[in-house]
Amino acid sequence: MKLSYTGKTKDVYELEDGNYLLKFKDDVTGVDGVFDPGANTVGLTMEGAGRAGLRLTKFFFEILKQKGIPTHYIDADIEQATMTVKPAEVFGKGLEVICRYRAVGSFLRRYGLYAEEGQPLDAFVEVTLKDDGRQDPPISEDALDMLGILSKDEYQVLKSLTQQIGNVVKEELAKKGIELYDIKFEFGRVGEDKQIVLIDEISGGNMRAYKDGEYIEPLELEKMFL
Repeated sequence: MKLSYTGKTKDVYELEDGNYLLKFKDDVTGVDGVFDPGANTVGLTMEGAGRAGLRLTKFFFEILKQKGIPTHYIDADIEQATMTVKPAEVFGKGLEVICRYRAVGSFLRRYGLYAEEGQPLDAFVEVTLKDDGRQDPPISEDALDMLGILSKDEYQVLKSLTQQIGNVVKEELAKKGIELYDIKFEFGRVGEDKQIVLIDEISGGNMRAYKDGEYIEPLELEKMFL
């Protein structure tokens, strides 16, 4: 295997058959030892976080497959903390797409003049550039189109998929009495027809989930849910 990319929470290897292997690490994003799914730095290492994240990812990606929602997922090996995926081309240098159900995190920091903490949001979709140096700035549909990152038609697909997938995760968590406040996704283009699909992961490390108004840490979320 050839190491293709080293990320904050996983390493990516190129396989001989053209697919890729994601190796989940125990590093999670945050600041000063406090977990934050919206942070641009690795804040702490939590033993078992890699496998916990992969267990949730496998669970959700397989549900999406059953529902006919496209992803890059092929299979996963929990013991090895690895996931095999199809090759995907990211938009520009990478986008993050957030689906928000309550006002917390960076949404509240930006719009606190108008928003109250925890107020309901109607599956609000927000796109940010993956740009650590500029703290992942939000970008509009028009700007994405003008800068050639994705077309307006592609944006509508991206938005629709984000809300569909967010609602699947929200409904599954609700079965265990857990409320999803927000979740972050990544998408890419796959195959000759450039189909837009979900890539990366769906884990406690990229969502904020609460039970009875109390925030649930990523490792605890995996235990409570699975």
